[in-house]
Amino acid sequence: MTTFASGTTASNSKDGLTRDALTVLQPGFTGTTAPDWLLRRLGEGLASVGLFGRNIASPDQLAALTAQLRVERDDVLVAIDEEGGDVTRLEVRTGSSFPGNHALGAVDDVALTEAVALELGRRLAACGVNLNWAPSADVNSNPANPVIGVRSFGADTDLVARHTAAYVTGLQAAGVAACTKHFPGHGDTAVDSHHALPRIDADLSVLQSRELVPFRAAIAAGSRAVMSAHILVPALDPDRPATLSRRILTGLLREELGYDGLIVTDGMEMQAIAATYGIERGSVLAIAAGADAICVGGGLADDDTVRRLRDALVSAVRAGELPEERLADAANRVRALAEWTAAASAIPKASPAASASVVISRTNGLNSSNASNSLGGTDGTSGTGGVNATGGTAGASGLNGTGGTAGTDSSDSSDSSDSANRSNASGGTGGASDVGLIAARRALTVTRSASYTPLTGAPYVAALTPVANIAVGDETPWGVAAELARLLPGTETGSFTGVDAGSSALAAAGARPLVAVVRDEHRHPWMATALDTLLASRPDTVVVEMGVPQSAPRGALHIATHGAARVCGRAAAEVIAGE
Repeated sequence: MTTFASGTTASNSKDGLTRDALTVLQPGFTGTTAPDWLLRRLGEGLASVGLFGRNIASPDQLAALTAQLRVERDDVLVAIDEEGGDVTRLEVRTGSSFPGNHALGAVDDVALTEAVALELGRRLAACGVNLNWAPSADVNSNPANPVIGVRSFGADTDLVARHTAAYVTGLQAAGVAACTKHFPGHGDTAVDSHHALPRIDADLSVLQSRELVPFRAAIAAGSRAVMSAHILVPALDPDRPATLSRRILTGLLREELGYDGLIVTDGMEMQAIAATYGIERGSVLAIAAGADAICVGGGLADDDTVRRLRDALVSAVRAGELPEERLADAANRVRALAEWTAAASAIPKASPAASASVVISRTNGLNSSNASNSLGGTDGTSGTGGVNATGGTAGASGLNGTGGTAGTDSSDSSDSSDSANRSNASGGTGGASDVGLIAARRALTVTRSASYTPLTGAPYVAALTPVANIAVGDETPWGVAAELARLLPGTETGSFTGVDAGSSALAAAGARPLVAVVRDEHRHPWMATALDTLLASRPDTVVVEMGVPQSAPRGALHIATHGAARVCGRAAAEVIAGE
């Protein structure tokens, strides 16, 4: 049975109120094929489905799954949380082919960001996905933030704004609707909303000049959806979190910022809402506040959840707690987005090669500004396409040129022995399919001692492993060991955590060259202590920081990748091995 964007269904449909209640839900499910209950709900009016890593085994399987959904409802919105970088669902078992926002912000080339988003969107569209819960427009103003971090383009408001707009433009050029998040800004929090309700105590002037600026840019770029944050912002609403606040969703986002697209909630099963209001009451309050779609299914992924939320919305309307017109308006906005995605999918897209050529022409000869992100010395001049080198000069070689001569920390003597161009290291041509690796290479910030020489023998990789936040998940591999093993056969690795991590890693490494991989060293005192232990005994240790590089660089070679995507690990491994 096919359901059309108007909301009309076959003869066994529920009444209009029940259909609207189903239409505003974005549930998940388990398995790699659609369960019978989900197909039945699509026939009854459900208009959206959310996908997670558990639903994806391969591109072909995902395409078959989305085709299965569209047999039942041809205009279904198929949503996914595919940020690239650390947060990937398409490549949950291997790591992403695209660096995340922080790496793109480190390069600070909006043409590159747009190209990455375009290629990611192209891959999503090819698999039948038409709504991406991305990008994150949060300004990472609090370095201790446990849930945003490398998911943000950075701590500079204007940088985040211009890259948010570029990402929205690229993604939607592929026919995939962007869902810019987490409104009104989750960057200045020290609590993960998956676990509790964060609070941002910034005053209104700070919020206007910092948090809201990237969302204004996203709206100007035409972002088709915006996701709300489960955060309390007393300057905007002292009583209710943003997801449940009419002052924030309607008064600020709709009326003050002039946004007219779809407003989606963050996952309602997150403890910031579930533990305080409950998912049923929370969903009713969210729709009443101005949200149009209820995201649920990361943790609750069954028919009972859909039934409970549907019935809660219907009961609230019948009890006079939720205006029927508000629910109908929300449902119509969902259908309007479905119409946009259908129209966008029918528009011929530029070929990936053509898109890559445009990016190359826009980046050749331009100065990259990400040298300002270098650590531990006087910044050098970083040419487009070069590895950022602290205190050194990186060659200009366009999108295909990702090497550059890497300089040294200012406390060490200069070393200009690196190749000026590693463009052929991957055997690729620099086309759209390589854009993720190209971006990851350009995002590196490299600091080396005068005595460092690339490794030629197989090292031991000690991964100092923190607990992953829920958004990232613990199923996705990270680090440099797999890529180093490809370049230096015989590479071995181990994972270490806690107070004895340093001594345990030393014992495991023995006399082999040692590579220590960290993730947000500045947030984990045990990790910093472990590095102290390693470097005291082995000053020749290579250190790879795959989180936000807040701590000063140290070690014989220090590489900041600005994210833990698989391509970030590959780019770092190439430098370690002198490729």
